[in-house]
Parts: sequence; structure tokens; C-alpha cells
Amino acid sequence: MTDLLAFTAELVDIPSVSHDERAITDRLEAVLRAVPWLEVERVGENLVARTEDVGPRLLLAGHTYTVPPNGNERARIDGDVLWGLGSADMKSGVAVLAELARTVARPVMGVTYVFYECEEVEARYNGIERLFGERPELLQADAAILAEPTAALVEAGCQGTMRLVATFTGERAHTARAWLGRNAIHGLAPVLQRIASYVPRDVEIDGCQFREGVQAVIVEGGVAHNVVPDRAVLTVNHRFAPDRTPEEAEAFARGLLAEADEVEVTDMAVAAAPSLDHPLLAGLVKRVGQPPKGKLGWTDVARFAARGVPATNFGPGDPRLAHHKDERVERGEIERAYSVLRDLLERGA
Repeated sequence: MTDLLAFTAELVDIPSVSHDERAITDRLEAVLRAVPWLEVERVGENLVARTEDVGPRLLLAGHTYTVPPNGNERARIDGDVLWGLGSADMKSGVAVLAELARTVARPVMGVTYVFYECEEVEARYNGIERLFGERPELLQADAAILAEPTAALVEAGCQGTMRLVATFTGERAHTARAWLGRNAIHGLAPVLQRIASYVPRDVEIDGCQFREGVQAVIVEGGVAHNVVPDRAVLTVNHRFAPDRTPEEAEAFARGLLAEADEVEVTDMAVAAAPSLDHPLLAGLVKRVGQPPKGKLGWTDVARFAARGVPATNFGPGDPRLAHHKDERVERGEIERAYSVLRDLLERGA
């Protein structure tokens, strides 16, 4: 078997910031096209490798992009720990999937391996979304596992996410005669206080805990140091649990922004409930041997769930280190993820 820590380091050393995944896709394509039992197709910087149809079909997917570097663009191995951009999120997961594709010659089910671009930028660039739009037949599956960093544990479903932009209006005046105007920035005060005092809502779904959240993330306003501002804009991010529809989540968020003159939802991604009753995903949970958790954050499991494909998150890497300057991954987690998934492919549910 390939040294998976070293293979991950090789992938880390291939720059692949969003919209620049060609080189890493070329490398993976060279590996997969040499495997006789795979049918490989490339759509842009998205690579799909499929085994023959045998029983149900399991889709294993990993994104190849990274966020911009933060002085951590080169791989560094220290004992059994690999440091570097994308080591946890999620080139270690990509290395696991590529090695499974290369080494599991006779899976007991049909397997589709997907390596895709632009996971965490605008949805119109997302590789999974592009494949669903242009080549949906390549993504046909009975269940899916995304190799998101989960510390080799099962993190089921995902939160939904919503971005709202609230505009507050006032009336300009000279600050020396402020009573002649109305300060739009001051109008944010009750809203910011309401958001700051918000107590996160905890929800349990199928034994998995989800925690909601609301955060003010951007504030814009001001004209000049001696002018009462007549406009202020507040951007809010709302993370909502899978028991809420987007409409219910939006209604809740709008309630927090009651004083705004205008509220616009500028981005929304649906949540996904755990789907661990599917035999293939239940088989994954059994092999992991630890209770599953709810996924805090949004992942592409929601894209599959929205199309009726049960999906979950499972891969090496600590999710708390994703996008962090000190991002790293341990050999043991990579090898454990590989072992669990290989056993699932070779023995079935």
C-alpha cells in the first residue's frame, strides 16, 4: 500500500486554491487512468472514476480545492504528523479515496469516486453542482460518503446556512446638530444586542446533536467624521438545524432583524438530516465503532440529500483545524479512514 501520509504531502505540495485545481486534477487523473477496473471521465476540473455495476452503488467524494495559503503552502512531515495547507481539509481524504480506487479491485458494490473543484465558493462554481447539471448520470448512487475532515468519525447530515443583508436608513445631518438627523448606525444597536444575547438552539435528530447559530459578520456605514450617517448595512450569517425548512429559518432570522428597513437573503444552502438508516451508511457507523455526531457546518451532503441520495461525512483530519494556519493531520487518522472504507467496500454493509 502507498504511504498515505507521504501521498497526502505530495498533494499538499500541489497548489489548488479554488479555481486553480487543474494541476492536482491532472495528477489524480494520471493515477486513476492507470487502473484497469475503473472507467474515468473528466468534466472540467472534476474527475469521476467508476467501477462496474455490482449491487447497490456507493459514491465517495472529495474536493481538491484549498483556501488561500497563510504561510503554510508547503508540506512538512514531523514524525507521524503532516503539516500544511489542505492536509486536513481535505487532501488527506482525497489521498484515501484515490488509494481505495487504486487498490480495491473487486468491491462488492458499484463504487463511484468523485474528485471535484470549487467546493467553498459561489454555488455556481461548485464541482458537484456542475456535474449534477451537466452529467447527472455520473453521480447516480444509492448512498454517498464525503471525505470531509471528521477525525475518522461519522458526522451525519449538516447544518443549513443563510446570509442575510439588512439595511438601516436614517437622515444625514451635521454632527454638531445631530438632532436634525437620524443616525442609521445607531439603529443597529437593538439588533446587535439581540444577536449578541442569542442563546444557541440545540437540536437532537436521530441521536445526532446540531447547534444553531447567528452571527453578525459585516457592518458597513458612515459618510464622514462630521456627518450623521443615513445608511448602515449589517450582514448576518445564520446556521440552522435540519429540522427547520429554509422558510422557517428565514422567518426566525428576520425576526432578529425587525428594526431594519430592508432585509435581503443573499445566499442560502439547505440543511441535511442524518440518513444513517441506509444499510451502507449504517455499515460505516458500525465499523467506526463510535456514536455519530451531527455535522456543524455545511457540506455537500446537502446537495445529495436534496436529490434523494442519503449521504454522510467521514474522513481523516480534525475539522477544527480546517482553514487554520496550523492545519495538520495525523498518520493514524488517515490509515484508519482508509481501513474502515476498504472494509466497507470489500465486505459490504
